[in-house]
Amino acid sequence: MYFHGYRSYQKKRLKNKYGKYLMGMLVVTALVTFFVQRQELWSIGKKAAVKMAGTAVVDVLAPGLHYEEKENGNHFLAKVEKILFPIADYTVQIQSYETDAESTLSYEMILAMEALDENYVDENGQVVMQNNGGTDSPQPADGTQNADNPQAADGAQNADNSQAADGAQSTDNSQAAANVQNPDTSQETSDSAGQASLTVAPPVTATQKAVEYSLDKLNDFDYLVQNFYQVDSTTTVKSDQLNVAALTGKNMKIAHDASTPQILIYHTHSLEGYADSIPGDRSTTVVGVGDYLTELLTQQYGYNVIHDTGEYDTIRDKAYSKAAPALEQILADNPGIDVVIDLHRDGVGENTRLVTNVNGTDMAKVMFFNGLSRTTKLGDIAYLYNPYIADNLAFSFQMQLTAAEYYPGYTRKIYLKGYRFNMHYCPKTLLVEVGAQTNTVQEAKNAMVPLADILNKVLSE
Repeated sequence: MYFHGYRSYQKKRLKNKYGKYLMGMLVVTALVTFFVQRQELWSIGKKAAVKMAGTAVVDVLAPGLHYEEKENGNHFLAKVEKILFPIADYTVQIQSYETDAESTLSYEMILAMEALDENYVDENGQVVMQNNGGTDSPQPADGTQNADNPQAADGAQNADNSQAADGAQSTDNSQAAANVQNPDTSQETSDSAGQASLTVAPPVTATQKAVEYSLDKLNDFDYLVQNFYQVDSTTTVKSDQLNVAALTGKNMKIAHDASTPQILIYHTHSLEGYADSIPGDRSTTVVGVGDYLTELLTQQYGYNVIHDTGEYDTIRDKAYSKAAPALEQILADNPGIDVVIDLHRDGVGENTRLVTNVNGTDMAKVMFFNGLSRTTKLGDIAYLYNPYIADNLAFSFQMQLTAAEYYPGYTRKIYLKGYRFNMHYCPKTLLVEVGAQTNTVQEAKNAMVPLADILNKVLSE
């Protein structure tokens, strides 16, 4: 009896002893792990605190802006537990969703930023506010360069600049050389008298190339970007996206005859006007420029063209969202449409004039514009997915290269931006900026003659 009681006492004592040893080992392990991982724990703690503070501020100032599904439990404590006790991480992990918008911005906010990528203008086409790539607050126009277009404020240097000319070989044809003059005649002037004396005679289309670009040069990614593209600071572009063989290899020919509509021209920003636009007269805005392009493509080249003159920018930051359903409906009603052109007018500093001269005729410079659905902060934006980015890039490059060869100085560099700009509905989609608010209506309309010719060369020849 006594012996049995003693053995029972010894077992309890031994059990308590082992329990203390085990607890001590756990404490030591936790302390060692803490000191080893203290930097990561401190970093996690700071991030958690900053995130909680930011969420609180957003919830107070803009409760509808912050949309994020949260994981169950305290995320910070879960990470601490995982570091201190990694063996305990055997539970099924909870999948979480976080919006892909920059700084937890909502999808609607990104679309508004996309719409504000260009300048605010008044009814006369004058710049009222300028935007910095849709990421900062608009700034009053003061004659300084536009944040979206630093190139234009520097005199709008064209892709066919002196460096590009080093890689281009002039042909021996004097007739072709006579078709183009002054490759880079962008003017920075505030002299209104100069505008009144501009030549308005119909320009003559080029029949032969004025220059030839070396494929060896074009295959050099750095050369290609420097001479044909302006990459906005809000986005990045990869060398595989600007592979010349791929860009020139895509077939851009119109798929069918003119028995049904082939080309759609529309204007996300139909209210954009020019220096001498008449208030209330849409024929003196970018819509009138679209009318003239439609006339050239139908009457001179025989295409079947729809010109949609819908007004989508009465609320400018909703323009792309408002234009999208109309665009979808037109394409659904006319499934044979093979080319979509969104015709715009750019905004620049008030002392910048984007003017070039073709065969003695002054005209506005033209710029092709691409959205990459990618920003430097986010990378690829999943919900702005565009399956036709490669096609869009090929179309604009073939247009740019043809323009550079037949009409040197006519185009500015292709501008690459971070969002989508409704370019995901059709592979052959162009967003075209025709001059700026400092150009005249006649200069913009004159520019449609080479544009129609370049389109015809790319789409049919």
